[in-house]
Amino acid sequence: MGTTTFSGAVRSESTFKAISKNATTGAITEITTYGGAPVSLADGNVTLTNATHSGRVLLVPDGGQDNTYTLPAPVAGSVFKFVYAGGAADATDALIVTPGNTNFYIGGVTFLDTDGNAISSVFSDGNSNSSIQLNVPAGFEVTIVGLNTTNYQIFGNVTSTTAPAFADQ
Repeated sequence: MGTTTFSGAVRSESTFKAISKNATTGAITEITTYGGAPVSLADGNVTLTNATHSGRVLLVPDGGQDNTYTLPAPVAGSVFKFVYAGGAADATDALIVTPGNTNFYIGGVTFLDTDGNAISSVFSDGNSNSSIQLNVPAGFEVTIVGLNTTNYQIFGNVTSTTAPAFADQ
């Protein structure tokens, strides 16, 4: 099927899904779901998938321990939007990691210090940082976008007494 152009509204009673199709095998890969309800992530380590998590708001709980959220292999166009959903500043950390150091972050986040003595930008090194640690957050909204099959673009803001930190895994 070729490109389809609509001149009016396109409606769905459920959601829309962006997919890619392998030209050789015909395998379909879901990239993102548009219009899906937010996903409340578990208080524990979670491995994310494009089909369930991409394109939806991901609500991160006030953790009972440090929680690690592992992204799937990057796919161009996938979007993961993490939002802190706790009712008070968290005493634990949220870590968002790629599948490994060969899949890394490009970009950074704005750090809003609740002690009132700093507003700054924290950047990845752009060539190997595959982990971001959101330390004892009072709030955050971090968006991660798949650029290609190697890199994720990252941007957003983190409010805390302790700056977020990028690192290799």
